[in-house]
Amino acid sequence: MENRKGVPPSQVHRVPAAPPPIFHFLFSIFAGLLFLAGCAAPGEPSARKPLVPTPVSDLAATQQDDNVILNFTLPKESVDRRPLKETPAIEIYRDFAPLSAGAAPNAPASPTPLVTIPSAMVDQYDDRGHIRYVDTLKPEDFTQHPAAQAIYIVRTRASIKKASANSNLAAVRIEPAADPITDLHAEVTHQGVVLSWTPPQKTLTGSVPSVVSYRIYRSEPVSQSQSATLNPPKQASQGNSPLVRIGDIPAPPFRDTQINFGNTYTYSARTVAQYEDLQVESADSNLVTLTPQNTFPPDAPQGLVVVFVPAQNGASAYFDLSWSISPDNDIAGYNIYRTEQEGAPGNKLNLQLLLTPAFRDMNGVPGHRYFYTVTAVDRAGNESPASAAASGEMPAGVPEQAPANVPGT
Repeated sequence: MENRKGVPPSQVHRVPAAPPPIFHFLFSIFAGLLFLAGCAAPGEPSARKPLVPTPVSDLAATQQDDNVILNFTLPKESVDRRPLKETPAIEIYRDFAPLSAGAAPNAPASPTPLVTIPSAMVDQYDDRGHIRYVDTLKPEDFTQHPAAQAIYIVRTRASIKKASANSNLAAVRIEPAADPITDLHAEVTHQGVVLSWTPPQKTLTGSVPSVVSYRIYRSEPVSQSQSATLNPPKQASQGNSPLVRIGDIPAPPFRDTQINFGNTYTYSARTVAQYEDLQVESADSNLVTLTPQNTFPPDAPQGLVVVFVPAQNGASAYFDLSWSISPDNDIAGYNIYRTEQEGAPGNKLNLQLLLTPAFRDMNGVPGHRYFYTVTAVDRAGNESPASAAASGEMPAGVPEQAPANVPGT
């Protein structure tokens, strides 16, 4: 059977029926969405890359007692120059490597994680714009890695997707420090403060190697009025006045003669152990804080001499006294005492302290022998013992003069 045009049914192309109106409506919405998507801002990526901080480049490591101190600066921008709006998290890695003479260590292919510091906790490690992290070494770190160096790498992370590249590598040779001194004590003497302690005998891993010296640290002087506001000694040394190294000695005791009585000082001692070409300083000893007071009288003056000077040219006879200058550096003046009984303390002749080692006694009585002593007085008011007595006799024929209003000159 053929159709009207004589074409067999098998060769007829059927024309589909027209779609209903709802189809046209849905199709137009879909096409519109595609058009809007294609009209986005030119060059804008469909998904932003994760922020990857620039790598840390100033990582440094130093051993202090049985700790390794890490210092570095956090990055401020990403590798594609975008600013980091939040503080990145920190990942610290540590490995150990044997010492290689003249060869720098290589970064391990797979660094060993040591610690991760979340972004919210980073400010706890901020030290005046730098990150300071203290890695406390354990006994096994030394015993399992003898004569080794610790190798550190730092990464930072601003996105969970990707961390920064490795920092520069920081390596430090490690050896155990001597145990801290625990019995530091101080004694105040006329010459200053004397520090004593028991030398330590152990480290984390055994006996102390050769001790080359002890380093003494002292806070800068704090006046007595300021010291009343300080809390415990550790805060005084760390917060108000840092400890400053003032001397090295091979063995105790240590004498600090550069003090001012009435000022407050805090002291610490550290042991320096020698490992071949490496010196390791221990942690601080117990801290000793004290305010030395000058309760020590100066030494008795020496060389007292009494000379009788006869009357001449109308001037009355008198006794001229002189003695050696006191070697103490805080002498305020001298006192003169006189008695007619040998060995008795005598009466003070001067109304005010004598500023020079000399005195003129114008009040002698003819025919009498007098015994004189002299004492030194420091600025704190401490009076020395009396000097050895010296005597002088005024001859009986000397005319008697009226006593002076102010004895001596």
